[in-house]
Amino acid sequence: MKLTDTFIQRPVLAIVVSSLLLLLGTASAFRVGIREFPELERSVIYVTTYYPGASARTVQGFVTDPLQLRIAGARGVEYMVSDSNPGESFITVHVQLGESSTDVLNEVIAKVNEARGELPRGIEDPVITSAASTDAMMYLGFYSEQMSMHQVTDFMLRSVQPEIATLPGVGKAEVFALRLAMRVWLDPVKMAALGVTATDVHAAISRDNFISAAGSTESNLVRVTVDARTDMQTEQDFRDLVVRQVGDQRVRLGDVAEVALDAETTQLKTLSSGRDAVFMSITPAPDANPLDVSRAVHAILPRIEASLPADMEMLLDWDGSVVIDEALGEVITTLIEAAVIVILVIYLFLGSLRVVLIPLVVIPLSLIGVVFMIYSLGFTLNLLTLLAMVIAIGLVVDDAIVVVENVHRHIELGATPMQAALTGAREVALPVVAMSLTLAAVYAPIAFIGGLTGALFSEFALTLGGAVLVSGVVALTLSPMMCSRVLKDADNQGRFATWLDHRFDKLVARYQRLLDRCLANRGAVLLLATCLLASLPVLFALAQQELAPDEDSGGVFVVGNAPRHTNVAYSDHYLAEVVDIWRSIPEFSHSWQVIQQDGSFGGITLFPWDERERTQQEVQAELQQKLGRVAGMELFAFATPALPGADAGLPVSFVVASTAGYDEVKRVGDALLAAARESGLFAFVTQSLDFNRPEIVVHVDREGAARLGVSMQAIGETLAVMLGEAETNRFTLDGRSYKVIPQAQRESRLAREELEHYYLRTSSGEMVPLSTLVSLETRVEPNSLTQYQQLNSTTIEGIIMPPNSLGAGLEFLEQTLNEVAPSGFREGYTGASRRFVQETASFPLLFTLSMMLIFLVLSAQFNSFRDPLVVLVTVPLSIFGAMVPIAMGFATLNIYTQIGLLTLIGLISKHGILIVEFANKLALTGMARREAVLQSAAQRLRPILMTTFATVLGVWPLVIASGAGANSRFSIGLVISAGMLVGTLFTLFVVPVFYLPFSRRGKRRDAASQQAALTGN
Repeated sequence: MKLTDTFIQRPVLAIVVSSLLLLLGTASAFRVGIREFPELERSVIYVTTYYPGASARTVQGFVTDPLQLRIAGARGVEYMVSDSNPGESFITVHVQLGESSTDVLNEVIAKVNEARGELPRGIEDPVITSAASTDAMMYLGFYSEQMSMHQVTDFMLRSVQPEIATLPGVGKAEVFALRLAMRVWLDPVKMAALGVTATDVHAAISRDNFISAAGSTESNLVRVTVDARTDMQTEQDFRDLVVRQVGDQRVRLGDVAEVALDAETTQLKTLSSGRDAVFMSITPAPDANPLDVSRAVHAILPRIEASLPADMEMLLDWDGSVVIDEALGEVITTLIEAAVIVILVIYLFLGSLRVVLIPLVVIPLSLIGVVFMIYSLGFTLNLLTLLAMVIAIGLVVDDAIVVVENVHRHIELGATPMQAALTGAREVALPVVAMSLTLAAVYAPIAFIGGLTGALFSEFALTLGGAVLVSGVVALTLSPMMCSRVLKDADNQGRFATWLDHRFDKLVARYQRLLDRCLANRGAVLLLATCLLASLPVLFALAQQELAPDEDSGGVFVVGNAPRHTNVAYSDHYLAEVVDIWRSIPEFSHSWQVIQQDGSFGGITLFPWDERERTQQEVQAELQQKLGRVAGMELFAFATPALPGADAGLPVSFVVASTAGYDEVKRVGDALLAAARESGLFAFVTQSLDFNRPEIVVHVDREGAARLGVSMQAIGETLAVMLGEAETNRFTLDGRSYKVIPQAQRESRLAREELEHYYLRTSSGEMVPLSTLVSLETRVEPNSLTQYQQLNSTTIEGIIMPPNSLGAGLEFLEQTLNEVAPSGFREGYTGASRRFVQETASFPLLFTLSMMLIFLVLSAQFNSFRDPLVVLVTVPLSIFGAMVPIAMGFATLNIYTQIGLLTLIGLISKHGILIVEFANKLALTGMARREAVLQSAAQRLRPILMTTFATVLGVWPLVIASGAGANSRFSIGLVISAGMLVGTLFTLFVVPVFYLPFSRRGKRRDAASQQAALTGN
């Protein structure tokens, strides 16, 4: 190839090209973005609607169903789940990966607006929010020894939340706290004695706490605003409110109720390391960089802390960006270690510091060139692109190794460095081009495939493919020129280099003898290869499968489920020992906890990675064991998702959905749950649906009510005011609005019998107790009316029992559902299980596309459809080598190991290209095919071994990785190193054996056309 001659003979041109690459890469390094993962357009939209006082079935029928029906028609929605509870409707809309979160949010808003006319009166306006995921990135805790939690909350809402919510990239800054409200605690006994009904109170507050917009007066020159004080602003104002007047007798609100500024709800409690606190969760916007958001929050924290009242303290209870920074630092360290190891490998193979100088220049030059490519394509430096650069170190030096070793071989044969550079570079130019295109072709399908793999790993694929192309350019421009100027004549070699040459000569001779025996016994070699290929399905069946390995994120999250009929006092009682359990963990740093009426969520932050010996997974296992002994609640510990796009929560999330009623869904769910517990596949498994929420059904005597002149509206409104905790209207305090909430005092809501003591006014003006018009029935209802894709559903959630795999667990649940469920039932997946099913299904297609693309590229390079088959014959054998440690349980078959298997296709093909291309050249000179492949394999032994050890040892820091993100790095490093070692062994013996029969049939090809293809002329 004349191109290499040009750069050897014109060294300044080679230096200029390399300097330009260095300049562009350096400039890009200062401008390229840094984040945890590639930017992933993925969001979750929440539609929350409150209907105070309504039953769960009323909420589902009149609120959730109309909203879901409309939202389902929005573009870009992947799937939708809903929960209908007493007084509240929650709809979670999961947006398809890659869809614009803003566009889908606007669609959902439009659909909700379409449904507003179908919603009942008395509901609060639906609140629609969007976030990057279902879990927050940061939790800030505020507490005080002197101030009440109401005061702390008010300070946060006024001073802290506005500052954080307006930071760039913050999608949601939510305060978990007891907000203030004007609570009107009604006394039914006093009301009955004074002839006051709940409707009187509601009407009086609505009528006399009126927010007016009075307008302004306007003279010829001056306009003056009129502020009509028609609203009430203090507790005393509300106490003095007249709720009933008969003649001159006035009954004021203070006569029948206690009025106080109090908590908006009593069903919430928040703790920071066991102390009462107020939390703020910070969630990035869907299109925001979490690292940028974290930096922005950290930048204003000192200012916020300085503005706190003297007795108030602030603590960052959880910061998800810490693990990102730690993981990025670990990968950068690994990058440096890999570069040093690869350079050392080259020195140990060639024994010359002058030779080492070439990769010492090539590696950083190629990597800085990759940074320019990353910036040009709009990518970022993230965990995956940096991981690609770690793997690329072994690859970018491969091309240089091939060139340098071939030039070095010609020098040993007596050529001058200049002659050796010219001849050696020409000989390997075509293989270098073929190897570069082959590796680049492996990753092309990833860039165009959908799903999480395509969304996340397209940058990884293009970075690695680009690194190979950049290294190919450097290998054909700078490396030959440096060989001609840096290397010495054979007579001037050092003793270590000479000693190494002798050792390799002996190794080559032994290899030739062994290969000759293999060629003489081709049947045995082919039988062995066939047996190993036949074992691949067994190895894949034995492999544990999961979406991605759990990572040590520096903390453990804990969720607790209490019976739905319980309140905060119940949860708080049974969770009292949880803080003690957390503190018993040696790695415990601090904790946070949000307690609600039906459970809790929270977690612990562990000491930094270098200050503890145990991993998060080991801590999590101990924690789960101890939490299992807490009575009265179901508590489970879990880690944050290892990948974006997978929701937090338990790894097993299997949905059973049907048009059948909830009792039938529960029956099928119970059968599935029992089978799951008996299977031994699950360490912990539970079902979301349970009939454990008591409900009082009020049956109205309509005839009796009509006879007394009592309307259904009056009965319903009385119950809603006394029990519903509904907002009547609002009042202002220091420039902010707060709810006015009338409700029966707690003593009048303790038992069902209390309902009978509520009084109504008849058409004649008499007061009658509610008990004269209604009868009460107690029944048990589902804890929550959940739906999946608008179908009644229950979810089987759990944790897999090692050494079983997520794939085995989900397959068992699917098979069992088909056995126990009648027709009309279907399965579904949410969270990590959904992503796992989607990505597992896409890998075979991805692998096939990569193999086909490489085959076509090699066919074009060799001008043959047979030679590529010889080259690719070791790919499945290399996969065998990679799958052995996975089947033995050292790793799982996950998204990282799958990408590693794809990488092996290109890596191992490079060896076959070298052997086949050189054998073809020798055969065209008239040499016998057997001699040609023997000599070719012997000549290529040293560069093949050198590139193998450079690649294997280059990724070895990934195999021995520790700290944040270590498990994913280990997965891909193990696959590449094991696959390369086994694959290289088979390349050296199986490729020559396969070459002979294929080359015999190839004799009929036109020699001239093949020669033209091989020389590039």
